[in-house]
Amino acid sequence: MTSIESFAILEDGSGLEAHWSDGVSLRFHAIWLRDNALDAETRWPGNGQRLITLDDIPRDTRIKGAEGGGAELAVTFAPEGKTVRFPGAWLRTNAYDRKARRSPGWIAPRIETWDGGLGANLPDGDFRAMAPGSTELHDWLAAVRRYGFAKLSGGPVESGALLKVAALFGYVRETNYGEWFEVRTEVNPTNLAYTGLGLQAHTDNPYRDPVPTLQILYCLENSAEGGDSMLVDGFRAVERLRDEDPRALALLSGHCARFEYSGSAGVRLTSRRPMIELAPDGELIGVRFNNRSAAPITDVPYEDMADYYAAYRRFGEIIDDPVMAVGFKLEPGESFIVDNTRVLHARKGYCGTGSRWLQGCYADKDGLLSTLSALESKVTGAVGE
Repeated sequence: MTSIESFAILEDGSGLEAHWSDGVSLRFHAIWLRDNALDAETRWPGNGQRLITLDDIPRDTRIKGAEGGGAELAVTFAPEGKTVRFPGAWLRTNAYDRKARRSPGWIAPRIETWDGGLGANLPDGDFRAMAPGSTELHDWLAAVRRYGFAKLSGGPVESGALLKVAALFGYVRETNYGEWFEVRTEVNPTNLAYTGLGLQAHTDNPYRDPVPTLQILYCLENSAEGGDSMLVDGFRAVERLRDEDPRALALLSGHCARFEYSGSAGVRLTSRRPMIELAPDGELIGVRFNNRSAAPITDVPYEDMADYYAAYRRFGEIIDDPVMAVGFKLEPGESFIVDNTRVLHARKGYCGTGSRWLQGCYADKDGLLSTLSALESKVTGAVGE
């Protein structure tokens, strides 16, 4: 493990620069360090929540002195005369002193984009091994974070079993479709998902604000010919678009599309969000793509609309490119979960002979990531991500 070799107080105490044994140097402002103090007067020891507001910190806060090195630094703040210890590992983890500005569309660490080359190496888990706190549960949840999806085998073949999958990490998000919904052919469907038609790769419910961030599909019957599930990594599609045409990325991320749904009585859902969502620093954080729910686009200036549609078309072509997709046919007791802000799912058409009965539900990614972070902190002793 690297250690702090030296440090220097900057500009009359306005900041501090620490130097590590591996050659890394990082600067920290005095106000930032004071606001993020780790002592029991600043943060509640049991849950780490902050006990003070910014107004409780003097405006003229500065670093009066510092000492230590190796594993931690002790920093004394004026005018309070307060000394706080900062572990070197904590400073490295939370550093913000970055030299280079990242280009739009950059991908967060621990996310791995993929295409059809993933082939038979689909992330999978065994429902029977998913005990609370188990390594198997950790590995399955980590795969969802990494790839944006994972399969699960060995589940019970019973109606409502998908709720047991959601309970592994969090809670079901109930919508107008109910706690869960049936995915099988209906005579007068309220949604095209309830037909035997093939469906283009899409994210679900882009007309909601916020969208459900996870979707679970669970198989109870699947003897019909066809009906294979197909998945496409929307983040990989954005990478391809970004590398081909940066302006196309700028158009689809810089202007809002519109989505709507009014397929059942008393329900009219609308949203206004970009098809490709970037954080202010350019991080790729979401994709919304659903041709069935697209409403007229009204937020693009006239002079940009033709180019916007060209970018929209190209994005769709990349998503529909066969080399982008992985496919599989679920067997009874199998399910899969997708990050609905990233991975698009599709379905091949199926015929009327045999049966195809899946159940679906929505859940929220914060529950999954919280459970995963808690499992990881047990091993590392680290503070949650």
